[in-house]
Amino acid sequence: MASAIEVRDARRGDAAALVALWRELSTAGGHPSRLPATPSEAAVEVAVSKHLDDPFGRLLVGELDGVVHGMAYLRRTAISPLHEDLTVTIEYLHVSDEARRHGLGKALIAEAVGWAEHESCAHLAVVAPAVAREANRFLARLGLGQAGVLRFANTHTVRRRLAAEHAPNLLALLSSRRSVAARRAQLGRSFPAAVPPLGAVPPLGTVPPLGADVTYPAEPESAGT
Repeated sequence: MASAIEVRDARRGDAAALVALWRELSTAGGHPSRLPATPSEAAVEVAVSKHLDDPFGRLLVGELDGVVHGMAYLRRTAISPLHEDLTVTIEYLHVSDEARRHGLGKALIAEAVGWAEHESCAHLAVVAPAVAREANRFLARLGLGQAGVLRFANTHTVRRRLAAEHAPNLLALLSSRRSVAARRAQLGRSFPAAVPPLGAVPPLGTVPPLGADVTYPAEPESAGT
């Protein structure tokens, strides 16, 4: 006898099942992922209530014989900042290990397709972990090709890496540009009749007119660092 499948919008009472699914999703493959930590049931209840009133997003759950075993988050947005076409993106698509190969994943995607058609969205996108081979093969069979790789990190990590690897060179470049700009501005004020075009470099050996009051800006504090 075939299992009964139902896909619907999540309710507050689904909080415990959603927490369990998130915990399983964040440790898929036997090792922790970069996803945020598993939220509390109270936090999930609040989040579910917000999604019920969101016209641009839906949090779905999939039931197998009356028990929640799957979830997916749908977002309706422009396909790019340069196009008017809309797309529905499926994120955090997950079916529990014990409920796989029963059609629950297909049912969740079918609901996303139906919503996309209802909202006149001509495109569908799915975010899937690059290391999830089985999931990517499943999506490829449905006609979804790879368009990119989503990388995830907290802002503190990225800022720390930028400071460690790029800041010294970046600060030196900015200091050099500020020094050149200040020197050109000062020369422009001293010799208004001989201001070179923007970006031009005065020839070496140029001597200012006799009696001209030439001053130079102080060395930037960051110079030489």
